[in-house]
Amino acid sequence: MDFRFSDDQLMLAASVRDYLAGTHGPEVLRRLDADGARDPAIWQGLVDMGLTGLLVPEAQGGLGMGLVEAALIAAECGRACLAEPLVDTAFVGVPWLVAQGDLDGLADVVAGSRKVAPAHAINPWVADGSGEALASVDPLRRLAAAPADASTDPYLLNLGALMSAAQLVGLADAMLSQAVEYAKIRIQFGQPVGAFQGLKHQLASCAVAIEFAKPVVWRAAQAVQDGLPSASLHVSHAKLAATDAAILTAETAIQVHGAMGYTYEVDLHFWMKRSWALTGAWGDRAFHYNRIDAAVLGGAQPIGPEHTFA
Repeated sequence: MDFRFSDDQLMLAASVRDYLAGTHGPEVLRRLDADGARDPAIWQGLVDMGLTGLLVPEAQGGLGMGLVEAALIAAECGRACLAEPLVDTAFVGVPWLVAQGDLDGLADVVAGSRKVAPAHAINPWVADGSGEALASVDPLRRLAAAPADASTDPYLLNLGALMSAAQLVGLADAMLSQAVEYAKIRIQFGQPVGAFQGLKHQLASCAVAIEFAKPVVWRAAQAVQDGLPSASLHVSHAKLAATDAAILTAETAIQVHGAMGYTYEVDLHFWMKRSWALTGAWGDRAFHYNRIDAAVLGGAQPIGPEHTFA
């Protein structure tokens, strides 16, 4: 069995990465932070790329792609620390509506005139929702209090946790890159700090954690897309792996910056705060750990290669 991404999938992800790198850099994040965190021109650019319609069925004017492609794009959104609610609308809200047969209005999502703010009972907030505004550790997130009738649908929970995990690996990639670049220019004892073996080991540990998390996230995306009975287990594994990789990388990047990463003057803080926000979104670490524990120790998910690769 070939687990590699197709050339088309890789080209799609690369095109989104290149676009966001050119339109959503740190200077844009600072402008958005000062001006209200949203820019219609940025949203329109995402619409023009067809990303709002990525998971919308072709009959409703979308591209009709799958969750694996969406997870790849969500990772690029994390890498760019994208402020606009593309992931919540197009990669969580849209497939949830499609699963319920609620196809009315999807053409408006494709056109960019409608945004979907999925509300699940596990979250005390709704991203870009209407209602009482809530504060967020991430200055580029707009949160509103969750409604009393928020959904308890486990499929919606899996979608939200999966796409949060995908964003976290992208965030971790970006933070590692920033740490490596800074380690090359920060001079201590007459040489770049990146020359010290201890720091190299720390950065290597981050790289390993990120690379180990990525296939777990892609596996979860495929499991949810295929509707496997074990999909929830794979999603929880992905959220845990991505959370641990992002937090480890954030902490290490701060150390590389001499703790200046906490300050507003250093770009790193945007990615760090987004990581903090997403680690608790759609189920925190304890929730997903307990879900795995219950499945494995409870016998619902037998362990061993004969089951893992069945």
